[in-house]
Amino acid sequence: MPAWMFYSLLVIVLWGIVGLFQKLGTNRVSADSLLIWLMVGYVLLLPWLLATTSLSTLRGHDMFIGTLAGITNGLGAWFLFASLESGAKASVAVPLTALNPLLTILLAMIFLAERLTPLQWLGIVLALIAGAMISYETTETGVHQQT
Repeated sequence: MPAWMFYSLLVIVLWGIVGLFQKLGTNRVSADSLLIWLMVGYVLLLPWLLATTSLSTLRGHDMFIGTLAGITNGLGAWFLFASLESGAKASVAVPLTALNPLLTILLAMIFLAERLTPLQWLGIVLALIAGAMISYETTETGVHQQT
């Protein structure tokens, strides 16, 4: 198995578990508080990251891109927490927000000139259908509604 596949599988496991932690957290504290504790978790990783990474090769542009990635990631996490805090089910909100790679694909096509195969386009269509199906619920009266 290639290293990238192993790492990707670990992401699935870890982010699958974190979805539960996020909902449990927003059941007890505000989205703002949970984001602060998420950042504490990142800070706790710093000693390991600093010990295994060379920062001397980073240029200003690299640090700028990394900072923008951190800001957008933090804001995305906060909005997910706000969604969960507002009553969203973890089983709906977390998978629905996991459709974010669809935007990444679009941006990669525009800015990186990446192209998709017909099979990959089919995957996008299926992901959109899955997103609609995940967010589709029935009320107690049996009437269907979009959440």
